[in-house]
Amino acid sequence: MFAKAFRVKSNTAIKGSDRRKLRADVTAAFPTLGTDQVSELVPGKEELNILKLYAHKGDAVTVYMSGGNPILFELEKNLYPTVYTLWSYPDLLPTFTTWPLVLEKLVGGADLMLPGLFVPPAGLPQVQKGDLCAIALVGNRAPVAIGVATMSTAEMLTSGLKGRGFSVLHTYQDHLWRSGDKSSPPSIAPRAQDPTDLSEEKGSIQVNPTLQEDMGHLTLEGEEEANGEVHQVCGERPLSEASEDTSTGGLNHGSTDSKTLQEQMDELLQRCFLHALKCRVKKADLPLLTSTFLGSHMFSCCPEGRQLDIKKSSYKKLSKFLQQMQQEQIIQVKELSKGVESIVAVDWRHPRITSFVMPEPSPTSQTIQEGSREQPYHPPDIKSLYCVPASMTLLFQESGHKKGSILEGSEVRTIVINYAKKNDLVDGNNKNLVKLDPILCDCILEKNEQRTVMKLPWDSLLTRCLEKLQPAYQVIFPGQEPIVKKGKIYPIDITLAQRASNKKVTVVRNLETYGLDPCSVAAILQQRCQASTTVTPAPGAKDSLQVQIQGNQIHHLNWLLREEYQIPRKYIQGLEKAPKPGKKK
Repeated sequence: MFAKAFRVKSNTAIKGSDRRKLRADVTAAFPTLGTDQVSELVPGKEELNILKLYAHKGDAVTVYMSGGNPILFELEKNLYPTVYTLWSYPDLLPTFTTWPLVLEKLVGGADLMLPGLFVPPAGLPQVQKGDLCAIALVGNRAPVAIGVATMSTAEMLTSGLKGRGFSVLHTYQDHLWRSGDKSSPPSIAPRAQDPTDLSEEKGSIQVNPTLQEDMGHLTLEGEEEANGEVHQVCGERPLSEASEDTSTGGLNHGSTDSKTLQEQMDELLQRCFLHALKCRVKKADLPLLTSTFLGSHMFSCCPEGRQLDIKKSSYKKLSKFLQQMQQEQIIQVKELSKGVESIVAVDWRHPRITSFVMPEPSPTSQTIQEGSREQPYHPPDIKSLYCVPASMTLLFQESGHKKGSILEGSEVRTIVINYAKKNDLVDGNNKNLVKLDPILCDCILEKNEQRTVMKLPWDSLLTRCLEKLQPAYQVIFPGQEPIVKKGKIYPIDITLAQRASNKKVTVVRNLETYGLDPCSVAAILQQRCQASTTVTPAPGAKDSLQVQIQGNQIHHLNWLLREEYQIPRKYIQGLEKAPKPGKKK
């Protein structure tokens, strides 16, 4: 369902009544969850967003986002968990096991065929037709997909494990997974009574004969073939890497497995802190608001596939962490105005900064990035153009142009110069002047000038001509065909609005013109600003969305749009409304 990109209709914060209803729906849909687990999955106070979207086949889907990750999605009034949720509650659904070879096909949109199942000694889980099931890989109990059983377990066995077994709805590495922090599945050991460890004696493992005979040529329903080869979905992890990971007992084994989540977050926090000081912050940036340091510098240094969340560290708050760094004499923090802290000094010669080594991206992450559709953002090349109006067609028709023709400024200049020379309009006594014939008079002059102005300097003639033409523009995104439109290009518009609760919100419009996805920008700002964001239809604009962020977050937008996305200042409107240093947002 999410093998291809989806279209977001809206992204809004959940209301209290909807939150309570969601809890009740989760309790009804997943009765094995206890009250505490339901409260943990649908927290009472933490931010929870409702994302309404259309899948690539047109299905209307509601997605519930918590902590930056999709946790549940609703389709035709049925509630489904995402892989992020199943990694926290791996026993929520009956789980079937398949081989690493199959995962790549599932990610590409294929359903799971029964020959691809691994049958453990204890047998298959007992399910009925239509039951929701999880799908995991051999050697790791962390689910990588969810699907609906197309037949009961008894029917599966009667068929000799042939045919389509599960209609797959969502997988690890699909676009729904990509809307979260893109983390990899944890390593969850198989159950003792379900020994799926490949290191055991072969006689203890039952492999479907059909699969054993032809492992390399599994046919999965829904996959696309061309010239006999199955196309791998761009950006997905190569099969060889998934196989290697599984052979060690998990998809993402590493030295962090033995550490608690809190210890891992503490390490990540310090790593991003040192990385930001060594590579991002300069002396000229000081004093630097601590919120800006976190949002614009530390988050940018977070490794691919990881998400920095201070609440999950032992520090809980940024101020407490920075106090610790101050005690180690790495930085100096002062409250320059009431309630607003800034970093005022950094000891760049401190051993912890000088000894910090920039981490190199792993071969896996490089492979994913090189093959991914989600290439780094590059700003478009924007060029001003001119459109010939009806009132100036006589001037341009000799050069083969008509009403509505689109021209560059240099082309207009050449056409006007050639027209003047061809019609012998250059003043014989002063080559810098051009005599105005009836056509030039009608096209260039105002009505009250047509009897008094007989000649014009070249620069004045060309300037007036460009002013009389209608505006147009061309936008070229890297690797794409030019987009030409009539009218003026609207800048990214940033405004501040006051809500009924007397709180300020920052509103951003026209992001799509510059190739920016409003939902992606909202997700980045939500993390960096540590503030709630919503995406709604822009008033008075067709098929355009606007992003709203709680508080005055213009300094974060300035850094994101100008420094990271490299969008020229002239195409951004409203940056002057950023809060002054020392002033509360």
